This record gives sequence, structure tokens and C-alpha cells, in this order.
Amino acid sequence: MATTTFDSDTARRNARTGMLAILGALAMLGLGYAAVPLYDLFCRVTGFGGTTQIATDAQANAAASAGITRDISIRFDASTARNVPWQFAPSQSTDTVRIGQRDLATYVAKNDSSLPITGTATFNVEPSQAGKYFHKIQCFCFTEQTLAPGQEVTMPVLYYVDPAILEDDVIGDIEQITLSYTFHRAKEPVTSALDRSQ
Repeated sequence: MATTTFDSDTARRNARTGMLAILGALAMLGLGYAAVPLYDLFCRVTGFGGTTQIATDAQANAAASAGITRDISIRFDASTARNVPWQFAPSQSTDTVRIGQRDLATYVAKNDSSLPITGTATFNVEPSQAGKYFHKIQCFCFTEQTLAPGQEVTMPVLYYVDPAILEDDVIGDIEQITLSYTFHRAKEPVTSALDRSQ
């Protein structure tokens, strides 16, 4: 009789341990899937790693009404991944803007290949601490860009630098911010059987 009770208790403990192990594995799997969006949210909130902020028109209007009279230099940088045969460059390499005021920058991209290519732009700001103060109202990086063979497009970025940067003890006296974009291929082009045979 004692053996039956012992076996029953052991079976219950083993079942509970197995269930906890399964729940732990499911929790780890869930955290694995949530890690990327949570990290993205963390970067957007804190500006970590040079991640810029997304602003509304109302926020931009509030920044513009702060009455700041200090200017800052913005340097623009552009590159493409090796599998993106595009010419991609800023229309101008630097600009001087008033802190808190909206400004428009443009980048030009041209597809040098014989196939349509869809790209998506990643971006960052240097120094990375300035990311939380660099606010984009409109940007081509928010959507995928498809360029037909030989097509050239001009892509705008509407942005402002938050006046709160002046109160930052670390970078409050910064003189230049660099905005960098890199285009990556979003999806492979669809090719016909004839194209693949050549």
C-alpha cells in the first residue's frame, strides 16, 4: 500500500515538473518572438543606438513655438547593402537648421539594375545620444520603396531637432548631428523561367 502511495505522489510531482517545464519553454518561446518588437519600442522611447523619434504635426508645432534661436548642423549620409544595385545619396551633404524648426531634406535613389527592386531603409543618428531628440514627421523609411529598372526618385525627410537637446548635460552643446540611411533589399525580384535559364 505504501508503495502505491509513493508511486502516486512521484507521478504527481513528475507531472507538475513536466508541466512547469512546458510552461517555461512556452514562455521562453514567447519572449523570443517579443524580443524584437520590445527592443524596437525601447530604442524608439530612449533613442538608444541612434534611433530617431516619430513626431506628429502638433509636436512639431509645439517645438517650433519654443522660440529657440540656436542653430545646429545636420550632416546627411547614405549607403546601400551589397545586394541593392542603386545609386543612393543625399541631395546635399549638410544643412544648418534652427533647433525646434522643421526642415526638409531629400535623398535621391536610382535603380541601376534591369529588374524592379524593393528596398527598405534603416536609419540611425550619430552621436547616438541625439537619437531621442531627432524627430521625423515624414520619412521614406516608414514604407518600402520599389524602383523600376532605371527609375530615379527623390525621397523627402521632414524633421526637426527637439529643443530639449539643449538641456541635456551630455550633448547639450553639440554642433552637428549625422543622419544616416542604408537601403536593404526588402524582397527578391520575381523572375520568369526565361530569365532564370539565361
